[in-house]
Amino acid sequence: MQTTPVRRVLAAATLSLPAWGRLPCFALAVILVGVGAGACPAGEDGFRVESEVFINNAEQPVARSLTLFRGGVAWDFLAPPAAKGGNTSGDKGAADRDAAGEIVLHDPARERVVLVDPARNIKTQIDAIRLERLSVSLAAWARKSDDRLVRWAGGPDFGEGMTESQERIELVGPRVRYAIEFSTPASAESAGVYRRFADTAILLKALVRPGGLPPFPRLAINRRVAAAGGIPTEVSLEIDSRVAMIPGRADSLRCVHKFHPRLLAGDLSRIEEAEGRVAAAASVDLAEFAATPLPDAE
Repeated sequence: MQTTPVRRVLAAATLSLPAWGRLPCFALAVILVGVGAGACPAGEDGFRVESEVFINNAEQPVARSLTLFRGGVAWDFLAPPAAKGGNTSGDKGAADRDAAGEIVLHDPARERVVLVDPARNIKTQIDAIRLERLSVSLAAWARKSDDRLVRWAGGPDFGEGMTESQERIELVGPRVRYAIEFSTPASAESAGVYRRFADTAILLKALVRPGGLPPFPRLAINRRVAAAGGIPTEVSLEIDSRVAMIPGRADSLRCVHKFHPRLLAGDLSRIEEAEGRVAAAASVDLAEFAATPLPDAE
């Protein structure tokens, strides 16, 4: 059965971050963001992160996302790979809009995440308490697993396998290796904001698309990166294919993130449009939201 774009992107959120990681979450060659005309002051922790996800050393990304942070919330715009024969103008904004990908609203003040499918005009809401309960039950299950890798990924301690340098963290476990490169944003607050988004995106992936590695190694890395005041710029995960937990799972995933300390003028209108879509979409439960596959962009 085909998977929906939201499922594809959330699978990658294990790396990102995140989103869905855009974050949870396929979280990328680097997308360059213009710094000249069109930029506007961020205000209220406003910044943007563009992400791309690659599998098994492929040259073309399997997923792209744009995450906009403003006013205490994060808007995650998920887009499938560009359609063949599609937009070739080089206008990535136009290409993203043509893709009509899903939208994820991370709203920590209201302790909720809202998933929106603009194509079907539906949405579903997931409360923070549901993700917290998932985390507790998933950890308890993993720590009792007969599989050494799953048991290790249940945590809680990853200190022995973790090495750190000024801008890189590596975590090695049984038949698995995480490597995170990060940089320090101009605003120290941005690191904490991004970490909250990334943690939520990873747990969201575990809920919507279960079956991968437990999220706790990545959550531990997120804590270390945020403690260093950083935001990930590249994340990679390598796993022994002999222990792949999902048939056809990639042996390696790499996510590249481009951080920009300001929102662009067009970002504000995109957020406004997304707010309208959230308000207009019909509410459904998570099972119905994820059940109906959408056609791949071919």
